[in-house]
Amino acid sequence: MVDPNSSDTQAEAGQVTSQAISIVQRGNLKSLEQTLRKQWRLGQNIVLCWSADERGLLVIFVPHYFLGNYCAVPCSEEGTDNETFIRELISGQRRKNRDELFAISERLDVAPTFIKLSTPLSEEPQVLDEVEQLIKRYGLSYVDSRAVLLLDIVEFSLYTPFEQASQLNSLSYSLNSAYNKLLARGIEVNFARTTTGDGYYIWNRDIGTEANRDLFYFLLLVLADNAVARAASRGNTVPLIRTAYHIGGHYELYQAEGVNPTVFSYIVGDVTIELARLVDLAQSGQILVGDFQVDLGGTGTGSLPALTTPAFIGSCNRDLEAMRGTQLSGRTIDSLSCRLTAGAGEEGRAEPRRFRIVDKHGLSRHAYNLEIEMDLEGQVLTLGLDAQSLPSRQEQAEAGEMPGGQQRPAPSADELIGDLASLLQKRSAKTIIED
Repeated sequence: MVDPNSSDTQAEAGQVTSQAISIVQRGNLKSLEQTLRKQWRLGQNIVLCWSADERGLLVIFVPHYFLGNYCAVPCSEEGTDNETFIRELISGQRRKNRDELFAISERLDVAPTFIKLSTPLSEEPQVLDEVEQLIKRYGLSYVDSRAVLLLDIVEFSLYTPFEQASQLNSLSYSLNSAYNKLLARGIEVNFARTTTGDGYYIWNRDIGTEANRDLFYFLLLVLADNAVARAASRGNTVPLIRTAYHIGGHYELYQAEGVNPTVFSYIVGDVTIELARLVDLAQSGQILVGDFQVDLGGTGTGSLPALTTPAFIGSCNRDLEAMRGTQLSGRTIDSLSCRLTAGAGEEGRAEPRRFRIVDKHGLSRHAYNLEIEMDLEGQVLTLGLDAQSLPSRQEQAEAGEMPGGQQRPAPSADELIGDLASLLQKRSAKTIIED
């Protein structure tokens, strides 16, 4: 089984790339990497952007605390938003032309650093791509719109260390298995992951609507593989998981380990926070999908019509025909479908039920419940929670009524004061209710 995150796999990919780059340009890249590492100073400085020069590169370095201090001031002298400026600067391609780089340098009040190379840098796409990757590895990036999923093992802390290790290994196998199955269908998910201790954040290194869709397919196969493994397992070796999928923005960085930045990236931002809050309220086996809007270009720029969560899931479901024929534990997937749990709308028409989730801080966000149905050669496999397992508006309404349908009497002043005191004491209470 091939893990795309393994050092061997990445080394092989690097070898293929290097074979397409001349010896001279490989020497340039090596010299650049050595200089960046030296200027990086164990994470003290980060790279923001670069520009090609006849004799080498111009690079803007800033101390690691610089961006936080700069964004703490809402606006620049020009009246523009500083945080928005920085996010745009560290999004996408980091190469700038000479005029752009010096304009950035002037606004930040930071002088560019010159890195001399033995020969001019080639304009070959593979060379420029390698430079971009080096710059990002020694810097900080922002992605405005990307799908991320969170897999959380239920009651992980209650298991023995051996059981915990077995469950993490089982979940890791499900990830690799799903990757290989999709690859066999012509779908490559260039996935990355970072552990949460009792699960994983997982994202597609590629960006765009297609990459978001592929990660959703990846999620379906991971959950299916996990469910089949649980049915065949004994003891506590295969985890019971709860899941959340969301699309949003985040920062991406490479963690310093020793004297070098790691090969693997880490993400933190709005999307990871939302996922953590969703999973915190999810039930065992539940699959929650965040309430998002993403443009068809997948960049979050708003230049194209936006897809809402129901439209995105509906689009993914229509394309699931591509999964037919996939092998799962020796059985063929004859059909696969997914849907957001629906209910009666205002006009009696079926529409997705949206839930409001209130976290321990009193902050709220919305989410949908996902149901999956899979036919494995006549054996129907259902994943996620059905409608009967979810809170309903009727239950919420009945909670405010007396037996027999009588309305509760209006509370007295003493009762209101008591309720307020109780509310203040229980601000950390977490709830999930239908919107």
